[in-house]
Amino acid sequence: MSKSPGVYSNLGDNAKDVLYKDYVNQSPIHFHYQFMDWNAGFSCKVQEILPGFRTVFKCTVPDSGKVELQYLNRFTGITGCIGLLGNEEGAYDPVVKLSGLLGTSILSLGANAALHIPTRSITKLTAGFGLNTAFLEASLTLHDSFDTLKATIYHEVNPLTQTAIATQVKHSLSLKETGVTIGAQHAFFPETLLKARFDSSGKVGALIQQGFWQRFFVTMASEIDFGATDDKIPKVGVSMALRP
Repeated sequence: MSKSPGVYSNLGDNAKDVLYKDYVNQSPIHFHYQFMDWNAGFSCKVQEILPGFRTVFKCTVPDSGKVELQYLNRFTGITGCIGLLGNEEGAYDPVVKLSGLLGTSILSLGANAALHIPTRSITKLTAGFGLNTAFLEASLTLHDSFDTLKATIYHEVNPLTQTAIATQVKHSLSLKETGVTIGAQHAFFPETLLKARFDSSGKVGALIQQGFWQRFFVTMASEIDFGATDDKIPKVGVSMALRP
């Protein structure tokens, strides 16, 4: 286990992976052709450009792109990021993000802020803390200018089969509404991963991911919203990823 608390964006990462990663999630800005919505993304990370520093470059076409500088030591994780974020008019707005995490690899506390440069306004302000033990990982974060509270719990049942369960509870303080999402994953074979989730609004999703040569992954995912008032037509998605 790393001695560093990591960076703020990694709070609740394992729970978010189980509940949201590789599902039928489309970026707000995307390409549309006939009945298909699609985008493409790539990222790279350079470790130790200087002692304690590393850089991350990420681009999602046509949604956004960013360059992030991270500084990590035993008790802190600080990030500074500048990027371009697409809007509905097809233009790109520059955004600066700053975040900090203080603590240890077991318990950490931090905050994150994003500044929209054209309007000089803070568009995102979040804060939270994380707990990371061998038995349980948990996080509690405030979003939407501290109007939304999110709590996540992750438990790894069997590391050999990647079997894990995760839960997220989301509560809006102003609307007094609460939503719950529960998910699980299990690898039937070393390169075949199955994941499923459902939430309190009636959405059910599942995916199967097949890896090839430990580098190339193909994922087929589907989601249906049983709480929708119109036709309950399932969404189906296919993604491919090449990882180092």
